Amino acid sequence: MVWFRVAGAPQSRTEWESNVLRLQANDLPLRAAATTDPARGVVPDVCVIGAGSSGMTVAKALHQRGVVFDCFEKGSDIGGMWRYENDNGQSSAYASLHIDTSRKNLGYSDFPIPDDMPDFLSHAKFLEYLENYANHFEVRERVTFGTVVEAVRQAPDGRWNVHLSTGEIRNYGNVVVANGHLWDPRTPVFPGEFRGETTHSHYYRTAAPFEGKSVLVVGLGNSAVDIAVDLARRARSVTMSTRRSAWIMPKYLMGYPVDQWSRFLSRRLRLPTPLTRKIMSKLIRLGVGDQRRFGLKRPEHPMWREHATLSQELLPYLGHGWISMKPNISRMDGNEIAFEDGSRQVFDAVVFATGYKTTFPFLDRNTFDAETDTTNLYRRMVSLKHPGLIFAGLVQPVGPTIPLVEIQGRWLAAVLSGDIALPEHEVQVREVEQHKQYQRQTYLDADRYVLEVDFRTYAAQMNADMRRKPAR
Repeated sequence: MVWFRVAGAPQSRTEWESNVLRLQANDLPLRAAATTDPARGVVPDVCVIGAGSSGMTVAKALHQRGVVFDCFEKGSDIGGMWRYENDNGQSSAYASLHIDTSRKNLGYSDFPIPDDMPDFLSHAKFLEYLENYANHFEVRERVTFGTVVEAVRQAPDGRWNVHLSTGEIRNYGNVVVANGHLWDPRTPVFPGEFRGETTHSHYYRTAAPFEGKSVLVVGLGNSAVDIAVDLARRARSVTMSTRRSAWIMPKYLMGYPVDQWSRFLSRRLRLPTPLTRKIMSKLIRLGVGDQRRFGLKRPEHPMWREHATLSQELLPYLGHGWISMKPNISRMDGNEIAFEDGSRQVFDAVVFATGYKTTFPFLDRNTFDAETDTTNLYRRMVSLKHPGLIFAGLVQPVGPTIPLVEIQGRWLAAVLSGDIALPEHEVQVREVEQHKQYQRQTYLDADRYVLEVDFRTYAAQMNADMRRKPAR
C-alpha cells in the first residue's frame, strides 16, 4: 500500500495532545515524488482529474508547492459547470444562473473578485474570474484538454493506473478526483405515467421551450426556485411541488447580501457559530415574515438543520400568483397529476429539480462505492480504504464552497510536498466516525446530507493541520 504524508488532528486540542503520533520509521508514508524518464522527462506522481473551479485551485496549490502533476480535462477548456454549454457535456448551468454566494465571500483568498463585479455573479462572470485566476497563476497551460479519464485502477503495488481516452495508461502514486459531483441527475419515480414532456434541471437552459405551457417544477432547492421564477416569465402557469418545505432566505437583508451579515457576526464580532445562527434566524424571520402567507408550509425543523433556499423573487412571485405551491406528487395519470392533498391538475411539462447522484464512472464500486465510501474520507478528502485516492470539492458546506475547496487544495499541496503528515490509520478512522456522529446530530436527514460540512469548523480544522509540523 502506498501512502502519502498528511498531518491531521482530532477535533479538539485535548484529544490531539492525548493522541501524539508515534510513527516508526518504516511506518512513515511516502510523499509525492516525481521521477525522470528518458522519453517523457519529469514524470509526475500526481494526477488531477477535472479543470473546473476545484481542479484549478488544486492545480494552483500544487504548482506553488513545486509538486509536479498531470491534469486531465474532458472538455476543450477550463470552467467545469460554470462554462455554459460546456463541450464536456457535464455542465448544469442554465442561462439565468447566478451564484448564491455574494462576491465578497466567494473568491479565492489570494485573488479577490474585483469590486466592479456585481454582488452575485452570473455563470459567465464567474467563468471570466476563473479564467483570469488560472492565467494569473499559470495553471491553464498545465491542463491536458480533450482527454477523458476512462478508468482509474489500483495496481498490485498500491499505485494507480490511469487509463486515458488516448489509449495511454499512466501510473501515479496519487490521484485527485476534482471533476465535480453535480452532473448525474437524480429523478424520483412516482406511481403511474406522465405523458407530457419531462426533463431534469440539469438539462434546463431557458424558458423558451415552455412558452405558453403549464409547467410543474418538482423540488424546492435553489435550482428549482431559480427555474420556476425563470419559467414564470414565459409559461402559461408554473406550479412547484415539494415533498417537504424549506426555509426561504432572501439574498438581501437591509440592503446587504445576507451572507455578509453572517460573516460580520462570525468574523468581525467573533461570535460562536450557535449564537451567529440564532441571530441570523431572527433577522431572516424579521425580514421575510411568515412564509405560510405565501402557501409555503413552515418547516418543522429549525433553520440550519437543512440547507435553506435563497431567493429574492420566490415569495413575491407567489404573492402575485405567478407561481403556486403544491405538496408531493401521489400519482401521475396521462397529463394529469394528483397531489397528496387530494388535488389534481393538468400539466404540459414537468421539470425535476431533484438533485444529483454522486457518480465517478472511472472508479469501480470496489474502489469507491458512492453509497458507503463518501463518508469514509479523512478530512472529507482521503480514502480510508485506498490512501492515494483523494477527492477535492466533494463537500457541500454551510457557507461558500469555492473558498473551502481552495483550503482543501492548500492542505493537499502541503500533504504531497511532505510538510504535514497523516496520523495513524486508527486515528483517521476514529475522526471519521466522530464526523458521522456529528452529521447525525446536526442535520435533519443525515443520509441526504452526507456531503455537508460547517464552513467555519472545517476550515479551522484544515488550517490547524497546516500549522503543524510533520512527525520526525
